[in-house]
Amino acid sequence: QVQLVESGGETVQAGGSLKLSCASSGSISRHYCMAWFRQAPGKEREGVAAIYTGGSRTYYGDTVKGRFTISKDNAKNMVYLEMNALKPEDSAMYYCAADCDGDTRTVLISHSYKYWGQGTQVTVSS
Repeated sequence: QVQLVESGGETVQAGGSLKLSCASSGSISRHYCMAWFRQAPGKEREGVAAIYTGGSRTYYGDTVKGRFTISKDNAKNMVYLEMNALKPEDSAMYYCAADCDGDTRTVLISHSYKYWGQGTQVTVSS
C-alpha cells in the first residue's frame, strides 16, 4: 500500500505563489505517473497536472497552463506543484495521486489513479 502525504497548502493573496509537496512512502518510479488534482466545495475533482515518472512528460489542465509547474524528484520520492499567479478560483483542496493506468488520454482523469493522499488546502484571497 502506497501512502501519499501532501504539504504546503496555506492562504495566500491573489497573484502570489505557493509550492506544494507530495511525499510518497514508496518509490515513485514504480508508477507510470503521478498527478495533482483539486476539488473545491460543490465542484467535481479536477485534474491539475500530471507527470510521467520515467521521463519528463507533463500534462496540465487548461485552467492552470502557464501558471503551474509539476516536477518530481525520483531519488527523494517527491512530487511538487509550483503555483504562480494564483487566483481566487484556484482555492481548493489539492490532492496528490499516484499509479495511473498509463493512458495519456486519461492522465488528468481521477479514475485513472490508484492511490490518493489526504489533501492540502489552498486558499487564495482576493
